Amino acid sequence: MTNFHRLYSFPQKEVADTVTDRIRFITHRGKQILVVDLSNCSTVEVEKIVRAVPEVVTTRPRASVLILSDFTGASFDQEAMRAMKESAVFDKPYIKKSAWVGTEHFPDVFSEDMMDFSRRQFPTFKTREEALTWLAKD
Repeated sequence: MTNFHRLYSFPQKEVADTVTDRIRFITHRGKQILVVDLSNCSTVEVEKIVRAVPEVVTTRPRASVLILSDFTGASFDQEAMRAMKESAVFDKPYIKKSAWVGTEHFPDVFSEDMMDFSRRQFPTFKTREEALTWLAKD
């Protein structure tokens, strides 16, 4: 590496690092909740992150995972939406409850298509706190 590169190259996160940083379990009111943080992601990042979710979810017992997906400021294209639908179908046996945040700009047809395709419900909330509280209830 030249001195120029040492002085002027800036470390950039690889997409793989972004994926692992954006899928994590947290504890809220004594419940483990998987947070899938898609906030401010590009279409490429959304697709990669969503495709990585089943690897995490399928390590848990069936019908046990509480999952919160935050779409605030995320970008979507057809591939990202296809990845979301495929992951939602694959994950279904492992999900107990799921919640979405940041979907106020989703077209209604997209949410309906997701529910029809995956045979799952995706309740939406205005804030993460509201979604987390709802997920932790029961």
